[in-house]
Amino acid sequence: MEVRSLVICTAVLRVGGGADGAAPPYGERFVVPRASGERTGARLRHGWGVAAPTVDEVLGFAREHKLAVLATHRGDGGVQMSPVMVGVDDGALVISSRETAYKTHNLRRDPRGWVCLITRGFFGEWHQAEGRVTIESLPEAMDALVRYYRAVSGEHPDWEDYRAAMLREQRVILRMAIERVGPTRQG
Repeated sequence: MEVRSLVICTAVLRVGGGADGAAPPYGERFVVPRASGERTGARLRHGWGVAAPTVDEVLGFAREHKLAVLATHRGDGGVQMSPVMVGVDDGALVISSRETAYKTHNLRRDPRGWVCLITRGFFGEWHQAEGRVTIESLPEAMDALVRYYRAVSGEHPDWEDYRAAMLREQRVILRMAIERVGPTRQG
């Protein structure tokens, strides 16, 4: 069989299945030949032998690019995703949110979070990470919110006004301790 192009599918999307038709465990990849639509079911190493990035590489990417999509579990088990700005603080990914936001409610119920960090141009290099998320609420979160702003935007022209806005908006810090990073190989 001649294969002209390949598509990489992951179990996360629930599009692939093994030889028995069952969905593969999380993280296994399957080669799908486009020419015939036939699945080989062959298990591949992450990124076709390309090692996953280190936590330090992911943190460095986050410091430089700051854009991500955060995924959390809804109460019904589905996925809720939010575009976010990400900072790095004390070796963790940090995100500013509101007490009333869906992502905050979801993380209070189930602290697992996933991020896909991207560049401003969207297409190109990207990184993924997952881990437990702790929620820091006000008033304790104020210093972390100031550090977050500095990390993603630089100095604020009026820190007193910024602090008042954080209180008014009921801001929180979502702090992800990275437990796992994923492959970033483009398929």
